[in-house]
Amino acid sequence: MNINKMLKQAQQMQQKMQSAQADLAAKSVEATAGGGKVTVTANGSGDVTSIKIDPAVVDADDVEMLEDLVLSGVKLAQDKAKEMMQKEMEKVTGGMGMPGMPGLGM
Repeated sequence: MNINKMLKQAQQMQQKMQSAQADLAAKSVEATAGGGKVTVTANGSGDVTSIKIDPAVVDADDVEMLEDLVLSGVKLAQDKAKEMMQKEMEKVTGGMGMPGMPGLGM
């Protein structure tokens, strides 16, 4: 195979990946914990962008429960964001597993 053709294809894939990553950063996912008492929103990069807490679960005598709900919601939102990212990257790479490359093989 022609090395120039391979390099051009690699550059095209890199451009597609960068575009997909920018698109993902603009998307968001939402996860809830405690039956909807805590709602966490994250962008496609997995960064938490908001946390909503139902005042009914705020109990000064049980702060640990609220901490657990928030942590659970954050983990779920990040997992959803990672899943969305993997699906988008599979579209770009045609499903090729490419561990070690930034943004791929998560």
